[in-house]
Amino acid sequence: MRGNLTDEAVGAIKEGIRTKEEQVRLCGLHVQEGRFVHSFEGGSLSFQVERMPLGWVVRGTVEGRPGRLEVVRLPLRFPLLLQSWESWGACPRVDEGWRFPWGERQYEDWRYTVSLVPELMREGVVSDYLAAWEGGLAGFLTSRYAHGFFTVEGEELVGYLEFFDRVFDGPVPLEPLVVLEGGEIWDLLEVYATMAGRENRARVPAHSPLGWCSWYHYFLDLTWDDVRKNLALAKEWPFEVFQVDDAYEADIGDWLEPKEGFPPVEEMARTIREAGFTPGIWTAPFCASATSRLFREHPEWFVKEGGVPLVAFRNWGKDIHALDLSNPEVQAHLSRVFSSLRAAGYGYFKIDFLFAGAVPGERVMAVSPVEAYRMGLETIRAAVGDAFILGCGAPLLPSVGLVDGMRIGPDTTPFWDPAVPDNGAPAIQYALRNALYRSFMHRRFWLNDPDCLLLRKDRISLTEEERRTFALTAGALDGMLVVSDDLSLVDAAGRGLLDEALSLTGGRPRVGDLGGGCYEVVSEGTRSGRVRLVVNLGEEEAGGVAPHGVVLEKEEQGLGLSRRVELREGRRFTYYHREE
Repeated sequence: MRGNLTDEAVGAIKEGIRTKEEQVRLCGLHVQEGRFVHSFEGGSLSFQVERMPLGWVVRGTVEGRPGRLEVVRLPLRFPLLLQSWESWGACPRVDEGWRFPWGERQYEDWRYTVSLVPELMREGVVSDYLAAWEGGLAGFLTSRYAHGFFTVEGEELVGYLEFFDRVFDGPVPLEPLVVLEGGEIWDLLEVYATMAGRENRARVPAHSPLGWCSWYHYFLDLTWDDVRKNLALAKEWPFEVFQVDDAYEADIGDWLEPKEGFPPVEEMARTIREAGFTPGIWTAPFCASATSRLFREHPEWFVKEGGVPLVAFRNWGKDIHALDLSNPEVQAHLSRVFSSLRAAGYGYFKIDFLFAGAVPGERVMAVSPVEAYRMGLETIRAAVGDAFILGCGAPLLPSVGLVDGMRIGPDTTPFWDPAVPDNGAPAIQYALRNALYRSFMHRRFWLNDPDCLLLRKDRISLTEEERRTFALTAGALDGMLVVSDDLSLVDAAGRGLLDEALSLTGGRPRVGDLGGGCYEVVSEGTRSGRVRLVVNLGEEEAGGVAPHGVVLEKEEQGLGLSRRVELREGRRFTYYHREE
């Protein structure tokens, strides 16, 4: 390549690189390779800058009281792909002037679902963990002690690490930072995710379980008779997991105590297992309602503000409090609950509303909210061993390596309403948009869960095309496939839709933003060979695709092979085989 360039062209490239380096500042210094020490009031940061093929990576240690530590400043470029800190949060691609659409009472009741620094989010733009633009990306690779985020300040993008009130008596590892330049945005997202996955020793199961979930038909009206009816019908489906969602428990926080009309959790698991499925159960383990037995008997176990338990959020018509996961008694409680559920036979745990474990507040131990969150998640992982953990409503980066699957968008809905704001509220179109924009996380951080497929025609407002759009997009993205219907309402066409979605799995998807609410998914190596899916989430026809619709192209016939991926010694090995 050097031989094709004139000295003038080479000089221009070098000048471009030098200019970019001068524009990027790390702790106030122009980026350059080497070791540096940065002192701040109450502590110091020692860091090393290393050049890599597409940019730089920064590693080091920090000690003292770092508070909110500015790490990097870069020239701001739009449109900017934002990330939010937990599963449901929006990940839009925005232009200059964008502001987060706070919902009514959202700041009072749900502020921490939006951001771990909601006061900044209310004033401007915040992107958690990473921010990306065409030709560039900056992102933190871990979140073990601090929460990394980026803000827009004037014409600069500024990266911070928020350590809250944490004080370190000795040096602890800095959350590594990577700055990438020069590639297409999708390539940079893949590079970032690969690096972050390795840094956090991501758990990526070779097999994606196919399942049924009770939530999106029955919601809180679920009865034990409904469970048994669907369990009998499920025997005619290819499900592996049968998961009972919210509604079986006596109260939020009392997971081993069934509400009236449900059998003990041990009998629930036994009934599901005897029907031939892996029992799955929903919990929200890091929180409890003010009316729960857990809160009434142990108010001292909860995160406090001014010495009294703070309200982490409001839901189910109740005040919801957050468990102090740094408290050894709370850890012992979680260990007992999840060891009991595992011993009862549950092999699939959907753990929800996890962000509650990381809300700022007063805790027994002098740890950051991020450290406390990881203590809680590590406790559950230790209790359930190799069982499948699906995170939901969860801080994303601190969960890598501790969960097997992760919801990566807001709840889906049995209706399509374009008036729903893009602020993490349930909305099928934003569940799909998040699934598309966060597909770079799939099989690098965990298995992506785009949320449930809805296949029924009755008691639903989605059109046949909208149901197909969700199912085929989930399949082409190789996401987890979980059905959430009263199975007695699903006809042969609905069952065929699941089969069609399954035929698109197993590939290596790559997503492109075509503009106007249209996206392209090209996936190599699916069960149907190479496929191209154009998804229109907009309200106008675009590119020949109807609003809320999809166009599927299969460019070659598949060979009927199944893929199996094994992770050994930090490397991925892919095997293809024909199923008998």
